[in-house]
Amino acid sequence: MKKRLTSALLALVTGFSIPTTVFAAEAMASGTFTEEQFERGQVLYARECASCHGADLEGGVAPVLASVTFRKSYSLQGSNVGELYNRIRNTMPPRQLEVLNDDEYIDVMAYVLGRNNVLPGTELLTDDYDALAMIPLSRGDEGLDSASTFIAGEAGTRPSGQGPSFADLKAAQANHSDWLYHNQNYKGTRYSALDQINVANIGDLQQVCAYQLETFATMQTGPIVYEGVMYVTNSTRTAAIDAATCERKWEHTWTPKDRTVWGNNRGVAIKDGYVVRGTNDGYLLAIDSANGNLLWARQVADPWLGETFTMPPMIFEDLILIGPAGSENAISGWVGAFSLDGGEEQWRFHTVPEAAAGGGPTWGNPDNIVLGGGAVWTPLSMDLEKGELYAAVTNPAPDLPAYLRPGDNLYTNNIIALDPRSGELLWHKSIVPNDDHDWDLTQVSPVLKAGEDNVSRDLVATVGKDGILRTLDKNTREALYETPITTILNAEVPVTQEGVFACPGVFGGVLWSGPAYHPGERIVVTPSIDYCARFVAAEEVEVKPGQLYMGGGVIPDNEQSGWLTAVDVESGDIRWRYHSPAPMVAGVTTTAGGLVLSGELTGNLLMLNAASGEVLNSIYTGAPIGGGVITYEVDGTQYIATNSGNAMMTFQTGHETARSGSVIIYALPKAARGD
Repeated sequence: MKKRLTSALLALVTGFSIPTTVFAAEAMASGTFTEEQFERGQVLYARECASCHGADLEGGVAPVLASVTFRKSYSLQGSNVGELYNRIRNTMPPRQLEVLNDDEYIDVMAYVLGRNNVLPGTELLTDDYDALAMIPLSRGDEGLDSASTFIAGEAGTRPSGQGPSFADLKAAQANHSDWLYHNQNYKGTRYSALDQINVANIGDLQQVCAYQLETFATMQTGPIVYEGVMYVTNSTRTAAIDAATCERKWEHTWTPKDRTVWGNNRGVAIKDGYVVRGTNDGYLLAIDSANGNLLWARQVADPWLGETFTMPPMIFEDLILIGPAGSENAISGWVGAFSLDGGEEQWRFHTVPEAAAGGGPTWGNPDNIVLGGGAVWTPLSMDLEKGELYAAVTNPAPDLPAYLRPGDNLYTNNIIALDPRSGELLWHKSIVPNDDHDWDLTQVSPVLKAGEDNVSRDLVATVGKDGILRTLDKNTREALYETPITTILNAEVPVTQEGVFACPGVFGGVLWSGPAYHPGERIVVTPSIDYCARFVAAEEVEVKPGQLYMGGGVIPDNEQSGWLTAVDVESGDIRWRYHSPAPMVAGVTTTAGGLVLSGELTGNLLMLNAASGEVLNSIYTGAPIGGGVITYEVDGTQYIATNSGNAMMTFQTGHETARSGSVIIYALPKAARGD
């Protein structure tokens, strides 16, 4: 009995348009079929298969049968050559079964293997499933060929849109009419000097308009505004709308070209007419700000390894700075720089070099397991005067059994400071060494300077999923304080095979939205999640590249809530706290009008008094808020914008509404503005 097809085989059913690959000269030696079988299969393929799959196996009306992606789909996703043969034998040619006999099917299989770098030998290939399943179709070390995945825009690769310039981006902190970076400016203060909307009139705020992206995709975008135009995203769509009326100017939809990983996207970066973002199949896109035309796309991350882009990029000079998410997939993380005019790689800093090598001084490996992690999935920040780029490197993998990777596990859960022009490591600071709770470091902002931001020394705030806010002196790199901003329990108890109940859980603490700074009040205001779980390490760990590699399991607690906490920036003392009935993951913004703006998964847009934490106004948006909340000015009117939609599927708050993602814009009525 032949073993029948047991899973949905990705490469034969997706129909992706994948570039033909130029194969490496050095193929995998296997001795799995004879040259005669290959030659007979070549004739049969040309007669029965080429009309659909292409004369060169490059695909046509049917999928590609020879490429890096095709090989990885049968080597990295739980499928194998045995299942591939069953698929061919039992379903091909479509609606023409029994056209070939058993020996001819095997010959076709031999031809497909040979075209995918498997070398012939002296033994006949047979239809024995177990033997077929052992054939390594992919070497596993085939690198991503970003040159072969480059897509040029049909109207050219240069934008017709204008600005902002690099000078504009550098001056973003002083320009409060626009919102030019995900965290407002390179330092990530998320503070606006606008005060038309303030503590005295916030109760008069009214909705002006709303824009729907018309999909139910996760809505975590951080809007960007430049000269009255707002840019927003979800997993596949990028839209430009009028920031005062919500009128659509253009919308671009990306059709994935490869395997997709996680469907979150948190926004764009803009410069000189380029609108840049990442995708969940590992591409960087550049879109023309004037009309939404694709300028270029280049795949620079490998989704078959579990790499995916969720973070908003940063643009510095003519470099796009970004890193992939996917620590839980055991990727070997990195931060990279890519050219603005075509996406060519300029440098790449590897965040877990010892893990990628199988171990090292800070990565013990007593059981010789696969090591990885070190993803980067939250906003970058920068000190322009020092020339330092800051990234929050996240957790090691496998996540839970830290005893299988003794040591500090550099550079996981570290602040790293890089030279933005070269990628050289300037310094690093370990925050959660040898992590066994999946407690990613997620934030490296705000960056504050003595004599400029109403502080006495140069500082950088950092916080993550361990639920502790730390502010470092950037010159000594020592923490001034460590202030818990959510429930902390059993943090020092190691995760074992027997299990331990601890707080925060894997989705606790601070996720993708970090602190905002109010210079007048000298407070850092941080959202967080109050959430606990039982962590259990596995007896054995098994890696399947591109899939979760937790090394155990997590049983979440049913109780969950959120906090908004204001902390004195230099002393670490808590000034006030707001407790939400649901986790808080939305962005926070502070204003010169004395306000703290944020949102809840309950669907409420919150407006608080920055001095006291008193809730001054709350507006129900109709669905959870999980992305950026920003403020800006158009033609003399100050606006507040938020998004509302399917923010985070992990939590059930009792307030979920199945609704397509929306951007909602608010302003004061004319009479309340004092015009």
